[in-house]
Amino acid sequence: MSYVEMHPVNPQARFVSKAVEIIRSGGVIALPTDSGYAIACALGNKTGMDLIRQVRKLDEKHNFSLLCHSFAQLGELVLVDNSQFRTIKALTPGAYTFILPGTKEVPRMTLNKKKHTVGVRIPDHVITQAIVEALGEPLLCSTLILPGEELPLINGYEVDEAIGKLVDLVIVGPVGGDEATTVIDFTEGSGVIARRGAGDTSLFE
Repeated sequence: MSYVEMHPVNPQARFVSKAVEIIRSGGVIALPTDSGYAIACALGNKTGMDLIRQVRKLDEKHNFSLLCHSFAQLGELVLVDNSQFRTIKALTPGAYTFILPGTKEVPRMTLNKKKHTVGVRIPDHVITQAIVEALGEPLLCSTLILPGEELPLINGYEVDEAIGKLVDLVIVGPVGGDEATTVIDFTEGSGVIARRGAGDTSLFE
């Protein structure tokens, strides 16, 4: 079985457990989020990272993101000052990825090689949140934008058809939106829009 259909409001516990089991045993899953589909694995899973790069045809410079369940979890992974804290708090959960310097909790191979940064996000999506909460740690992920495309995949059955043979599980469920996240880069201190997507950018204009 390469896919399971999850209920958008009350995700079935057995499917959540199955996803967690696959992630913990080194597998890679595709799951719906509030901004299209993402492809994800456990933090520190080198083979999983390589597979994500292979599926998306990414180079070594690509910034991975960490899908977090809560602000407390996010705070353990990145260095955040007071004004960044207030901004992120105001925008989460939501369709934003924030680029920040990683802490020692984040494996070095996950960080941007030059800047030692990583993307973090707290999605506003029941299925994603159920899996990350049950896992008890963040998920390493990348938005599922196939090579040559500009927008992420948004239909679980199409995801299964496109990459079902490459990943260990595709979770079929509705996405919150069809655009990728808005990326806010805090590397230089104040937030700069690195990619316009689903999130409102008026705070940074």
